[in-house]
Amino acid sequence: MNQELIIENTVNFVKKTLENAEGGHDWFHIHRVYSNAKLIAEGEDVDAFVVSLGALLHDIADAKFYDGDESVGPRVAREFLESQQVDEKVIIHIENIIKYISFKSSLDSENIFTSPELSVVQDADRLDAIGAIGIARCFNYGGFKNRVLYDPSISPNLNMTKEEYKKSASPTINHFYEKLLLLKDKMNTKTGKRIAEERHSYMEGFLTQFYNEWNGRK
Repeated sequence: MNQELIIENTVNFVKKTLENAEGGHDWFHIHRVYSNAKLIAEGEDVDAFVVSLGALLHDIADAKFYDGDESVGPRVAREFLESQQVDEKVIIHIENIIKYISFKSSLDSENIFTSPELSVVQDADRLDAIGAIGIARCFNYGGFKNRVLYDPSISPNLNMTKEEYKKSASPTINHFYEKLLLLKDKMNTKTGKRIAEERHSYMEGFLTQFYNEWNGRK
């Protein structure tokens, strides 16, 4: 089966699988990450096929929606890719992208997998977590989990372990400090870093406005 057909089949598979997904982790999120990944890949020496499949399948079964089970995503991806007769080396690579793409994985000292393709897909995913869309996704998920918007008495935890991060139920505003504002300096690629700068500044402006309104200032 040729690569273009496999990618087309992957798009259709992901659309169907995520048709009832939470708004910040649905097909539209996947499509944005896929588009960003292709853009970033243009300036990198990477396997475009692996980047495409990694971007399309990176959230096929996000652990946060499966009681924290991080084995579901790689397993679902493998089963699909095997049905498409994808080479075993590529399947293993995609499994590893899914396992190690998340921010929480960077909190784990045992995170040892790296590849140029992971770097590209990771940057693309992180870009969708910041800026205007990142803010929208953050509050959408906070609402989905019925979390408090902001509580001045609860300080952000800036030294969480991976397990603490997975179990955190802190106010939505805290998530900016615990993750979103940290992503700019975690970008891997030149293109990712460039785009992240503007989106990071947008979030800083939003937080300034948020606190002004919260405290009754003009």
